[in-house]
Amino acid sequence: MIPIISFIGWQNSGKTTIAQQVVAILKERGLRVAVIKSTHHTSINFDKENSDTRTYCNANADTVTLMAPDQMVTISRNPAMKLTDIVHRFFYDVDIVIGEGFKNERHIAKIEVTRGDSELLKDQVNGVVGFVTDRTLSEDNVFQPDQVMDIADFIIQQYLDDTKQPDTEAILFVNGKKVPMKGFVQDALAGTVHGFITSLKKTESPHSIELRIKRKNDED
Repeated sequence: MIPIISFIGWQNSGKTTIAQQVVAILKERGLRVAVIKSTHHTSINFDKENSDTRTYCNANADTVTLMAPDQMVTISRNPAMKLTDIVHRFFYDVDIVIGEGFKNERHIAKIEVTRGDSELLKDQVNGVVGFVTDRTLSEDNVFQPDQVMDIADFIIQQYLDDTKQPDTEAILFVNGKKVPMKGFVQDALAGTVHGFITSLKKTESPHSIELRIKRKNDED
């Protein structure tokens, strides 16, 4: 499972600065990092008015992708999926996902950034595993704002230690929804698909396989 760690906190708490610094350190360590930021703002203009991409968006295209020699930008309608499902479906090729916000998302680890005497969010949300603050807290895993190296080390040790990761992971989406599977079912599915794939030409030593099946509705 791709680890997701989100930095949460009240507005102007400094979570963006901390998250950006942590991302830079993780990249320096050779990790592939994706970032997802949550916002309550709507109608954000990601591209210039009257641009080609804007024209396609105005034509109600579901997804528009701009390919350039140095980058690829995709604009898509909100798929109304849980953060974990979005990560597993679209960001499967990274080592870790760093989020900003998503305090109400269940089943993801959160590091709360707080300063001064602001009310703590830990009593209102689930999954807070650490704190970044300039005050004294009687909690586990408390870091000062200038300890970003220690924060990165904490994330790596807790969520990227190879000995803590399962040997096999299979993720199944049916009609756009993730289907939960127990470990032995994942092993059976992964083993069956892996066996078929390795029997084909030009598929030597596959370590990551993506299979999509689309069927027309069966007739009555």
